[in-house]
Amino acid sequence: MKREKQFGIRQQVENPVLVEKFLKELCQKPPRSIEDLEKRKRAFSAREKLPTILNRDLIAVMDSRDNPRIVPTQLKTLLQKRAVRTISGVSPIGILTKPYPCPGKCVYCPTEDRMPKSYLSSQPAAARAVRNNFHPFKQVSNRIIALEDSGHPVSKLEVIVMGGTWSFLPHNYQSWYIKKIFDAANEQFSENKEQRTSRKLEIENGKSHSLYKAQKINETAHRRVIGLTLETRPDFITERELVRMRRYGCTRIEIGVQTLDDEVQRLTKRGHLSSHVTRAMKLMKDFGFKVCFHLMPGLPGSTPEKDLKWMREVFENPDFRPDFVKIYPCVVLETAELKSWWQEGRYQPLRDKELVKLLLQFKMFVPPWTRIMRLMRDIPVENILDGAKFSNLRQILKNQPKKLREIVGEDFLMGSPKSPAKAENDFVGRGEMSEINGIRQNERHNKAHFDDWPCKCIRCREIGFMDMENAGENPHSRLTEPVLKRRDYEASDGLETFLSFETADEKTLFALLRLRKPSGQKFSQFGLVLHNAALVREVHSYGTEITVGDAAGVGQHRGLGRKLLVEAERIARDEWGLKRMTIIAGIGTREYYRKFGYELKSTYMTKKL
Repeated sequence: MKREKQFGIRQQVENPVLVEKFLKELCQKPPRSIEDLEKRKRAFSAREKLPTILNRDLIAVMDSRDNPRIVPTQLKTLLQKRAVRTISGVSPIGILTKPYPCPGKCVYCPTEDRMPKSYLSSQPAAARAVRNNFHPFKQVSNRIIALEDSGHPVSKLEVIVMGGTWSFLPHNYQSWYIKKIFDAANEQFSENKEQRTSRKLEIENGKSHSLYKAQKINETAHRRVIGLTLETRPDFITERELVRMRRYGCTRIEIGVQTLDDEVQRLTKRGHLSSHVTRAMKLMKDFGFKVCFHLMPGLPGSTPEKDLKWMREVFENPDFRPDFVKIYPCVVLETAELKSWWQEGRYQPLRDKELVKLLLQFKMFVPPWTRIMRLMRDIPVENILDGAKFSNLRQILKNQPKKLREIVGEDFLMGSPKSPAKAENDFVGRGEMSEINGIRQNERHNKAHFDDWPCKCIRCREIGFMDMENAGENPHSRLTEPVLKRRDYEASDGLETFLSFETADEKTLFALLRLRKPSGQKFSQFGLVLHNAALVREVHSYGTEITVGDAAGVGQHRGLGRKLLVEAERIARDEWGLKRMTIIAGIGTREYYRKFGYELKSTYMTKKL
């Protein structure tokens, strides 16, 4: 009989004795690949005359608190479902706020009933939110259970709060919402019902009756919120708003920039201009926040040529230069005002071929300190009336050269007047020209293909993707000696230093640190820790997530973060003459920084140099 899936509820193991027997066999002789694992599952199930054993059942027995066992690392990796979810070293958990009125009137946003503005109930994160009535505790706890049941170590939570303009929500709702996130992370999710009930009562009866106490518990909890992201608009960024976000524990802000073309912003009723983005960036970076831009090529009033021009400016203009970008190509949706423009022939979106050509050129000039988090929004194809519909665009660009050629044509890739090869002088930053010219010349001389298209963004170089490509092997066999790299660039009237550990050829990234020498602007609050201080805006070690306290893997728990911090302190003290280091640490990372002499002041971890 088919088992019915229940969302957010830990599934019961069927035939636990036989599952335990099969797990012992796997531990004695671990499978070499996913194919080998599936073959052995089918053979065992046929021999024992039972339905095919599910990975989640093996994981449940493997992680049983009553009968814990040591399982080979390569077997754990093979049992994981969607290993890519924690491949960057953290467990990302996306949740939505409940529907509230939106301050914007953007013509391209869907306006579905009982959904936050710009979201569709068919999107995965939105569907989960609806199932949980948009309650933050339920959304977080259900996601934790789902990840654990899929074999992921869930101890480093990166929570992304979506749902439109966070800054427009009532402040009492904001505080309640954030506290419930921490309560969910602090919950033990014990298999023992009595223990689980006791823990819930402990939280409800006052141990975390305030946001501050819930955060304090989370500093040493088993599941720590190491990062909290909030979405808002650039015209809502003020000093007061950033202070409030810091008290919530926010470490990254995602802002809907959409385009830097002010005429397009006016036409689409966005409600802000590029000057708002410039002002917001300076404030956010001098507060130490990481910043992600949402970018939307293909808007009404634009062209691929205009899009490429302003997308290049995102990185070349010091007023901008975000740490992360998400690309959301404009598409026509049923409940958006843009639908009527499209029906009247006043608007035509970018189609697949046009978008792929644009993004190929865009990836040429993305700097190595920026991470492309998303190339397409996760809108189901059936909801798109017109526009690009690829769901696997990143894979096509990076790993499917044959498919890529079918889409854009050989001439575009290898030297036609409209190709990236011919357009490189227009679209690539001067500092990268010599290397890319060398690659292009070598390709032409050898009649090479487009397989080695250069993209230096962080995501394309993370060590974790090497882990995934070599699933089934012992990761320690591929440990490589990292090399310290340093890149300096100006941004928002300050100086940014991007420190990283990479392979010597710079193709693989192990860890990074973002250090900022601020612009010098003064703030009415947090002055003690922000004024005349160097700011560490991010420390991140990549590689498949490893539970806090466990042994080192390919990227995490190798001491790379500590070494980067020591170098950052040296630069701030000896080169910049600053006497204080201030870190915008997530709540769950505070204990980590205390080991190096940092103390908590005004929501930041800080230390005199």
